[in-house]
Amino acid sequence: MAARSRPEAKRTLERLHERLVAGDRGWFFAQIADKVADRRLAKGLSQRELAELCGTTQSAIARLERGGRPPRIDTLLRIADALDCELVVELVPRGA
Repeated sequence: MAARSRPEAKRTLERLHERLVAGDRGWFFAQIADKVADRRLAKGLSQRELAELCGTTQSAIARLERGGRPPRIDTLLRIADALDCELVVELVPRGA
């Protein structure tokens, strides 16, 4: 049974990868990047200061704000905490 679920999982990952490569993720990560930058500026923090609060580097914050690389969820959780925000991720049925 495990052998059957593995190809299914692979197909799911392949579909996700195709969507990411195709740029289908752009709106989602751009929205997060904008919110991080807006909140950081509203709190008067530099990228370096935010990075120090999150335990990451200034270049990682810059990449996130540019949309250069999708952030990991644990990184987003640390950023949300440093910016005194709640991280909310939703799954909404299509067409809803």
